[in-house]
Amino acid sequence: MMGLLGTDPVPEAGEDAVAAIGATETLSEEEQEELRRELAKVEEEIQTLSQVLAAKEKHLAEIKRKLGIGSLQELRENLARGWQEVTAMPAYKKTSETLSQAGQKASAAFASVGSVITKKLEDVKNSPTFKSFEEKVENLKSKVGGTKPAGGDFGEVLNSTANASAISTEPLPDQTHERP
Repeated sequence: MMGLLGTDPVPEAGEDAVAAIGATETLSEEEQEELRRELAKVEEEIQTLSQVLAAKEKHLAEIKRKLGIGSLQELRENLARGWQEVTAMPAYKKTSETLSQAGQKASAAFASVGSVITKKLEDVKNSPTFKSFEEKVENLKSKVGGTKPAGGDFGEVLNSTANASAISTEPLPDQTHERP
């Protein structure tokens, strides 16, 4: 006879197939007939339960359809529920705390590096070499752009130098006047 889901029954783990075949020889005709009736009854119950299960699954699908619960929404709900379960786990909480602390430490390190770079740039700006360079640029500016009081920042010096060179490259007005 066919087993559950239309397959031949599989012997239980550790059961010897030869012993299962030889077992019918030791049973009386009456015992064998009783076991066959019980087997038929169990298979019929399994068939009935399969039909009931299929009907319940169909009814479930109909209820979900009426409620507007589609596969996508059901998947979303399952994912949300799963995510809540994951975030409630101690391992997730510990990992989250560790990553948060690492982020804070990294942020502090980047802030520290930024302040060190700012200080180094200020040191360079205040160094004698940079001051000497700035004075040379200002001297050049005064030669090119005319006399202005010394001082101003480096950006002003560069802008005024650029303006002075732009003025010197402008074409002169056309002097095509006729002489009387």
